[in-house]
Amino acid sequence: MPSPPDLNGALDQLSALSTLVIASACAVHLFIFFILWMWARRDLHHIASSLFDFTRGLSQQSVLGSTAHLSDQIDAFLADVDDVLDDPSREEDRKTLIARMNILDERRRYLHSMFFETVYNMARTMIEAYPLAGVLGTILAIGAALQADAGAAGDASVSMIVSRFGDAIWSTFAGLIAAIILMFANSFLETSFGRLAENREHVRHTVARAKRELSFRRKSGGAEE
Repeated sequence: MPSPPDLNGALDQLSALSTLVIASACAVHLFIFFILWMWARRDLHHIASSLFDFTRGLSQQSVLGSTAHLSDQIDAFLADVDDVLDDPSREEDRKTLIARMNILDERRRYLHSMFFETVYNMARTMIEAYPLAGVLGTILAIGAALQADAGAAGDASVSMIVSRFGDAIWSTFAGLIAAIILMFANSFLETSFGRLAENREHVRHTVARAKRELSFRRKSGGAEE
């Protein structure tokens, strides 16, 4: 039974566009990775800036060189806070941190990581879809050849399948190349994104400890007076 002309036309268009669709999706995917990279850089800058303001003026503030990574600078600032909290004799530094506690409360947007992590997880997981999309394009190209030949002559011929095999090859090639490119991009960004997540967790822990211990210290001092 011949296939409807609309179905044949749809299969032809899908098979012809499969390579272009995969290449376009890969370009959009790379742009999303770029946006995530810019997003991560912005959050790292906000965290480092907030901690610099919080620890500014301490007797032993750590300030690394301009070539140091922001994650290393954040770790150094957090170590400064831990040193003050671990040393009860640094009374002046404790008073400084108490006076600047509002800085940590006013700039907490950098700790909101759920949406960033969701988008990154989706972008990373969907890399696996490109080889499957290439295989799907191959199936569509062969299916279009079968449907067109069945509608014209009643049974499929090898020559019609071979004539459409170019679309199938390029579709598979595009899917594999896109996956390789995106895997490379993800491997380049994964370490910095992981460090950002670790920095956020470390900041949450240190901020909670600072607020707990310094607030207790302030209440104790007020009670003694």
